[in-house]
Amino acid sequence: MNRINASSPAAFVLLGFSDQPQLELVLLLVISSIYILTLLGNTTIILLSYLSPKLHTPMYFFLSNLSFLDLCFTTSIVPQMLWNLKGPEKTISYTGCVIQLYVSSGLGSTECVLLSVMAYDRFNAICRPLHYGVIMHPKLLQHLAALAWISGFVESTVQTSLVFHLHFCSHHRVDDFMCEVPALIQIACEDTTFLKNELSVATVLYVVTPLGLILVSYCFIVRSVLKIKAREGRRKAFGTCGSHLIVVVLFFGTLICVYIQPKSKYTQNGERFLTLFYTIVTPSLNPLIYTLRNKEAKWAIKRLLAGEHT
Repeated sequence: MNRINASSPAAFVLLGFSDQPQLELVLLLVISSIYILTLLGNTTIILLSYLSPKLHTPMYFFLSNLSFLDLCFTTSIVPQMLWNLKGPEKTISYTGCVIQLYVSSGLGSTECVLLSVMAYDRFNAICRPLHYGVIMHPKLLQHLAALAWISGFVESTVQTSLVFHLHFCSHHRVDDFMCEVPALIQIACEDTTFLKNELSVATVLYVVTPLGLILVSYCFIVRSVLKIKAREGRRKAFGTCGSHLIVVVLFFGTLICVYIQPKSKYTQNGERFLTLFYTIVTPSLNPLIYTLRNKEAKWAIKRLLAGEHT
C-alpha cells in the first residue's frame, strides 16, 4: 500500500457499524436517547452538588467532577457518531480526528485516575471516620482533582503526538466508530512496535494501577465494615460505597476487555460494542446509580424540584 505523511490525509473513514447496516437506524435512535439522558443526568448532578449545601461534601465534589467529565467525554464522541450513522457519509476530518483522539483519550485516562481518587475518599470515610474532615480538606480535594485532570491529559498529549507521527495507509479506513489509538495503529503502514509498547505502558499506568489501588482500598473498606457490629451501620457503610463500586466495575470491566485481553477476530468484532458501552452507556448510568442509591441525593432532587436551594 502507498504510504503518505500523517499530516496529508484530508479525512479518515470511520467504518463503525457499516458492516451491519440494519443496525444503524436502531443505534441512531438508541444512542440519541442515551445521549439526552447523559446530558440531563450529569447536568442534574452538577447542579445538585452546587445548589444543595447538604451535598457540599468531598464525595459530591468528586462526583460533580465525574459528571462534568462524562458530559465532555460523550460530547467528544456522540455527535460525530450520530452524523455517521444517519447517512452513507462516514468520514471525519483529519483535524477532527486529532481533536477527538486527544479529548477522548485525555478524559478516559482522567476518569481512571478520578475513580481511584474517589476510592481513596471512601477509604477515609469508612476506615478513618474520626479524621475524615481533617484528611479530606478542601485544598487536598482540589489537588487530587487537579492530579486526575492533569495526568490524564499528559498521557493524551503523548499518545496523540505519537499516533499522528505515523505514516497511514492510503485508504484511511478506521475499523471503529471513533478515532481511538488501537484502531489507528491498525492502519499504519510502518512498524508500530514502539507505539504498541508505549500503549501497554500507558494501560498499566492508567488502567491496571488505578484499578489495583481501588481494589486495595476496598479490601480495607470491607475489613472495616465487617467490624461494625450494628447491622444498620454495616448496611449504611456498604450503601455509601456501593454506587462507586458499581461504576468502577462497569467502566473498568469493559475497558479491560478492549485494551488488555488477547485479541482475536471474535473479540475484535465485539470490541466496538464494548467501546460503545464504556464511552456512551456508562456515562448515562452514573447519575442514575448515584442518585437511586443515595438518600441525600434524592432529598436534594426533591428540594430542587420544589424550588428550595437550602
